[in-house]
Amino acid sequence: MHPGEIAALIAAGAFVMLVLVLAVPILRLRHTVDAATRAVNDLTDRTSPLIGDVDATVKAVNEALGQVHTTLDGVNLQLERLDTITGHAQTVTANVANLSTVVASAASSPLVRVASLTYGVRKAMANRRKADEEAEVRARLKEQRRAARRGSR
Repeated sequence: MHPGEIAALIAAGAFVMLVLVLAVPILRLRHTVDAATRAVNDLTDRTSPLIGDVDATVKAVNEALGQVHTTLDGVNLQLERLDTITGHAQTVTANVANLSTVVASAASSPLVRVASLTYGVRKAMANRRKADEEAEVRARLKEQRRAARRGSR
């Protein structure tokens, strides 16, 4: 055997040792990958029903939202009708207010005249009484002055 062949045998032995040393971590890595694969498969098996339930829930929510939309459309229609009714009620109220103003002015005009006449009559009577009282007071004062002049002479 030549020294090159011996070196080749040593190199081959070292290579075999290297393969054996690397084989152990690779086998352990294979067990880790298998465990990870089993965990992913188990997770998939467990989440599939949950995803199905979530899908059913989303469909139910979408159906409920469709019903709510239909209900809101009905409510909006009723609100439009209520707006129309409110507008008519506002018009009726304005008409009633105008009518009451007309009736009040028609009824109050004669009442104002009667009240004015009554006030005028009372004022005239009060002025007349006052004038009579003033005339009476003047007459008394005049008599007192005359009496005082006669008594001083």
